[in-house]
Amino acid sequence: MAKNHPVRLAALGCAALALLAAPSFAQTKDAGSAGGPPACSAIKFRPVPAGMTDGEQDAGLYKSRYGRIVVKTDVKGGEAQGYFVELNGKKLTSLAAGAPAHTEACLKEKKINVALKPAPGPCVGSALQVVIDRSQAQKVMMLVARKDKGWILCQAAAV
Repeated sequence: MAKNHPVRLAALGCAALALLAAPSFAQTKDAGSAGGPPACSAIKFRPVPAGMTDGEQDAGLYKSRYGRIVVKTDVKGGEAQGYFVELNGKKLTSLAAGAPAHTEACLKEKKINVALKPAPGPCVGSALQVVIDRSQAQKVMMLVARKDKGWILCQAAAV
């Protein structure tokens, strides 16, 4: 009987720990779901490494309860030809005029100094970020790339 005593104490300790942890988890979960997503958010992605096989490649995936974001690129000759965003499995359609003026505040909040018009040429760079502005009725999702010491706007889409 004495051999089981340490085992029972360990089991009792685990059960007590589970009971203590459960209320704090529930409070955290409820507080997050009540607030909803932030008005402005940015998600960092890394570009694909050189030497990848040709074809469409995923640079990164972000999944939350609000959606699934995938940054992709077409690779030719082992080099990325341009990045784009898919939201919940659908490629985003860019806004012809670029990012709306109200998104400038969100970009500044995330310390991304970028023109609101898409840069000419392919979307390539040393770092990528998807910035989501929910401050207005229509959400705007933007893909920006770090080029040299600055940022370029690659894509802005209403989502």
